Formats: sequence, C-alpha cells, structure tokens
Amino acid sequence: MRDTKPAKRVCCCAQAKAAAHAPSIDAGHIEGMVLITGGDFTMGSDVFYREERPSRRATAPDFRIDAHPVTNAQFKAFVDATGYLTVSERQPDPALYPDADPALLCPGSLVFTQPPSRVGLRDYRNWWAYVPGANWRHPQGPQSDLEGLADHPVVHVTYADASAYAAWAGKSLPSEIEWEYAARGGLDGAAYPWGDDPAPEGRQMANTWQGEFPWQNTALDGYERTSPVKAFPANGYGLYDVAGNVWEWTTTRYGSAPGVEETKSCCVPSSGLGDPSVRHVVKGGSHLCAPSYCLRYRPAARQGQTLDTSTSHIGFRCVVRV
Repeated sequence: MRDTKPAKRVCCCAQAKAAAHAPSIDAGHIEGMVLITGGDFTMGSDVFYREERPSRRATAPDFRIDAHPVTNAQFKAFVDATGYLTVSERQPDPALYPDADPALLCPGSLVFTQPPSRVGLRDYRNWWAYVPGANWRHPQGPQSDLEGLADHPVVHVTYADASAYAAWAGKSLPSEIEWEYAARGGLDGAAYPWGDDPAPEGRQMANTWQGEFPWQNTALDGYERTSPVKAFPANGYGLYDVAGNVWEWTTTRYGSAPGVEETKSCCVPSSGLGDPSVRHVVKGGSHLCAPSYCLRYRPAARQGQTLDTSTSHIGFRCVVRV
C-alpha cells in the first residue's frame, strides 16, 4: 500500500507549544511513569489512511503511563517472579484451530525475514514467516537470544501476555484514547509526536525503515531491528518510542468509524490461528514502517490485530489510571 504525504504544515513553535501543554511529571510516585493531565484533543486524521478517519474531538482522563515500552529486562523480571509462559511458548491446541495449517500448530511466532531482492507488496508472506521456536527470549528464532537486548522493547507478546504483565505490575494496558493523547505530547493535530516535519533538519526522530521496503534498509537511523528505549528524543510529555520501534497493544476493540470501510492490517500480520473477528487496536508503528509502504509511525495511525498474534515488532506499555 502506498501513501500520499500531506502538505507540510509550518510548526515553528512546536517545542514551545509542547512545553506549554506538558503535564507535570511525578517521577517519585511510580518509578518510570509519567503523569498525564487529561484534556480534549483532536483524535485521528483525515489526511492519511482511511481507518484513521474522521478526525474528531476526544477527551482523555488523567493517568500515568510508562515512559517507554516494557523492556526485555522488565518482562524477564515478571517471568522470573511468576513462571509465566507466553502464548508463543505454548503448544497450540489443535481442537481450537480446526482449519489451521498443521505446520503452524507448534510453539513459535512471526518473524520479519528480509528478502534478498525486490518483491511484490500485496502479500506480506514475502517478508513474514512463522518460525517455530521464536518467542520473546529468542526474537529471531531458536538460535537467537537476548544478549545486548535487555533495554530493547520486549516483542513476540500477544494481548494476553501484555495483559498478564500489566496485572502483575499493578497496572493496565492503555485505551486508544489514552495512548494517542499521550503520544501527541501536547502537539494537537500535528502529524508526528515532534511536529509536522518527518525529519527536522535531516534528523531521524524515530526507529523506522529507510530505503525500499522490505528488501533494502539503509538504516540511516542506526538500527535495522529494534532499538534501545530512549535511543530517540522524547515527545513533549517525556515519552519515548511513541513513534516507531514497536507497535503497542491497547484495550480498544478495533473497528472503523461509521461509513468508513474497514481495512485489513498491511504491516501487522495475523497468526492465522485466532478468531479474525476479534481484533484490538495497536498503535505507534514500528521499525518496519516505511513512508513508501506504511507511513504509520504517527499518533493517529492505527491497525487492528487479532489477540493471539505475536510478532517480532509488537510490544506494549502500561498505564495507571488516576
């Protein structure tokens, strides 16, 4: 899917505007969380993809949100404390998936596999593969591990996995309204968390794809896969990685607005095992988002994802409601 870029709006006072609307940060109350003072904002967009339409006014409550996505180190602490086994580490029950490909009925997860040359963009199977043995501990497959990735976002987590971590931590997953309001960082109506220029003065502001997707990544941002949290600038509210790096789960059931055709996910493939009629919104885009194919590393962007799907570019962060 190709995308038409909007006309560039001048946002010369973006930083001052963000600072003026920034909430106070209560770092001492809950470590690693930012206090967000709720309010009205423009949600969605009429400029980019149809599932984001129409733009409308919405109201967010007061809440605290993780400053960055949950990391491998944080998720490991949860697993060590509870013995939790993620969905991608469990043997699927064939009785629950009578129409599934038998090759998929083994523990594993979806892994991005970069093709060696240009491929058609209509079939995501050209760059996604179900890899037995892939999970949060082995993000690229059974031969990989987490060495050097402790401060990277945890991936290969389903909605249930993210919810389990949140409950253990005494938190919740955010709603789409909460997530988008926080991600905007006070820049109401801006295309990106930092303003309207995708790369101010040539600076890469998020971990995304540079080059021709999916076979050529020039990695101008310094990363080919996930990046450490806080590797890129925070938004006006002090939140990191609200654009790119990994998609993030929300509690909001996916559905398009009345009168707007519902679209299938172009860059977050389904596992093919779960109920396709039950999907939740994921937000933020990932390191695989490319302007030439999927310009979704923006606060308004949204995709619907089946709840049992895990991939090498989906993670999450948590909230505590005030």
